[in-house]
Amino acid sequence: MTQLDVRPEVGDTVGGVAEGGVPGDVRGKGLGKGSVGLVGSAVIGISTVAPVYCLTSTLGSTAGEVGVQMPAVFLAGFLPMLLVAFAYRELNKAVPDCGTSFTWTVKAFGPRIGWMCGWGLVIATIIVLSNLAGVATSYFWLLAGEITGNPSIAALDDNKLVHIATCLTLIAVATAISYRGMTATKGVQYTLVGLQLAVLALFVTMAFQKASTGTFDTGLDFSWQWMNPFAVESMAAFTAGLSLSIFMYWGWDTCLTANEETVGSTKTPGRASLIAMVVLVGSYLATGIAAQMGVGSGATGLGLGNPETSGNVFAALAGPVMGPMLGILLFVAVLASAAASLQTTFIPVARTVLAMSTYEALPASYAKVHPRFKTPGRATVMAGVATGVFYTVMTLVSENVLTDTIFALGLMICFYYSLTAFACAWYFRGDLRRSTRELLFKGVFPVLGGVLLAAVFLKTLVDMWNPSYGSGSTVLGVGSVFVIGVGLLALGLAIMLVTARRSPAFFRGEVLTKSTPALVVED
Repeated sequence: MTQLDVRPEVGDTVGGVAEGGVPGDVRGKGLGKGSVGLVGSAVIGISTVAPVYCLTSTLGSTAGEVGVQMPAVFLAGFLPMLLVAFAYRELNKAVPDCGTSFTWTVKAFGPRIGWMCGWGLVIATIIVLSNLAGVATSYFWLLAGEITGNPSIAALDDNKLVHIATCLTLIAVATAISYRGMTATKGVQYTLVGLQLAVLALFVTMAFQKASTGTFDTGLDFSWQWMNPFAVESMAAFTAGLSLSIFMYWGWDTCLTANEETVGSTKTPGRASLIAMVVLVGSYLATGIAAQMGVGSGATGLGLGNPETSGNVFAALAGPVMGPMLGILLFVAVLASAAASLQTTFIPVARTVLAMSTYEALPASYAKVHPRFKTPGRATVMAGVATGVFYTVMTLVSENVLTDTIFALGLMICFYYSLTAFACAWYFRGDLRRSTRELLFKGVFPVLGGVLLAAVFLKTLVDMWNPSYGSGSTVLGVGSVFVIGVGLLALGLAIMLVTARRSPAFFRGEVLTKSTPALVVED
């Protein structure tokens, strides 16, 4: 084992301590220990999710699918994520490793399933980074046009070369900040996350005010029936809305991938992820209810379900709800949200690649950590380059292909989250009879969350086959979203087979096993 310095094992290990109280002597990966505390970790988790960006891009689409039951679907999407968060928390207590899903599923199910789980996380993150960069670029030029009052400046975003050049610049800046370490990341995020949550609170307040005065004819009176998921008209509509809702929570697990750099690595990341989840569900419910009371969820006018504005709700509601001056703040908030998430989303992909390389599941060069900044420098740069190339190629090939790639993202999210949840129950299967708490938090809750996400995965897979799913484009009569989603998983499988020939020790189960000591990080 070239990357690990491990003494002869003394029994099984939990949390870096072998049986008999002998600490496992595992050389750390070189990341900067103690760089982030509880608040900083929670802020990074919220930032990665990008609540304002998620709301402007999915609030209208969700209302279009399920109508006034949109708040209920937000709650329904929160449930499997909360259950999976318990799995992450318990696994992190035992194995605080920055490889998270990859490391844990290898320990539970073996190297091949674990490698594919890591691939799912990496490819999902690359897709999200590409989308975030594109959104940040569009809002950059939109905001510039609003500030200058010059529509021709805003129209620069329609110039493909200008758009791509701006997008690549934003990716380069985000990569550079992530490269400089968690301290630089944390400082930027306090400002950007604080800004977007403050503007979101202002929007909610003003939307409630407009609702109370009946400013818009399409506004609705609040009803507790909005919180009933069983009132959705059809299972197809509910599944579509749930898939969108799950996407809105994706990214909270970044708190866990920074566990080796967090003060109190065995407990703080899990607590931070739960704090982030509570902030997110509270923000989503408040915004959804306020917007629905203010303008309604219909398909005409300012209604949230209007197909002409549902893809970017805040662009349509900023002026009417907040006025021309304050409305600009909402554009700033969306730009800040996308830019903040673009920067922090490098954290999980770079650290997952670092862990995979450390355990010989990827080339050893990606295991290098910058001696000064204590970051996985080469893995971070690789993620930035991959994101730039992916977005450029997809944009030049077809806007439909880029759109369908984003639709395929939900498949990847459900894939690696559900595997991680099942890994928790299997890894701790010997502990489940010790107490009710062990049974619930290590077994029942993770399995239930995994089953729910696996069901969404399978239903989405079936729906993707239909050419009408996504942009409506097809490949040999099959929906292009299906081809892209399944194709990306198949690509991962092919890469894994090639890697297995270059790194046979990992795939023989000789490098990372359940008894491999976890990293010892002082709290």
